[in-house]
Amino acid sequence: MKISRARLSDLEGLVELFNGYRMFYHQMSDKTGAGHFLEDRLSHDESVIFVAILDDEYIGFTQLYPSYSSVYMERIWKLNDLYVSSKARNRGVGQMLLDAARQHAEQTNAKSLILETDLDNVQAQALYERNGYKRDESVYHYTLTLK
Repeated sequence: MKISRARLSDLEGLVELFNGYRMFYHQMSDKTGAGHFLEDRLSHDESVIFVAILDDEYIGFTQLYPSYSSVYMERIWKLNDLYVSSKARNRGVGQMLLDAARQHAEQTNAKSLILETDLDNVQAQALYERNGYKRDESVYHYTLTLK
C-alpha cells in the first residue's frame, strides 16, 4: 500500500472515494460536482490531500485545510475528511492516513491538528483516541448554516 500526497493526476481515483465519502454522510451522488470541487482545491493549493493506493486502486483519503490560531499565533490544520472504502476497512488504511496527516502537520510546524466527527461514528472516534486526539469538552462549536 502506498500513501502519497494527491496531485491533479490522482483526480479520477480520488473522485470515486470523495463521492463515496459524501454518500456516507447522506449526500446524493455527484461525481461531476466532486470532480470540480477537488480540482479547485488541488489547483489552487487550498487543501492537502493524501491518498491510499493498493494495486493501482484508490482505497482511502484524508483532506486537510490550513488555518491559524489567533490565540496561539500559529498555524493549525483541520483534518476535514478521512475516508476508507468499505472493502479496505480494518486493514490499517485509516491509521496510515492519520500518520501522513500528523507528519505533514509536524513538517509545517503546526500547533495542532483538529478534527470533528459525528456523535455516532464510534469507530472513527476510537481510532482518533488511540492516536492521542482528545475530545474537547471545554468549548462549544456552533454552526451558522447559510445554504
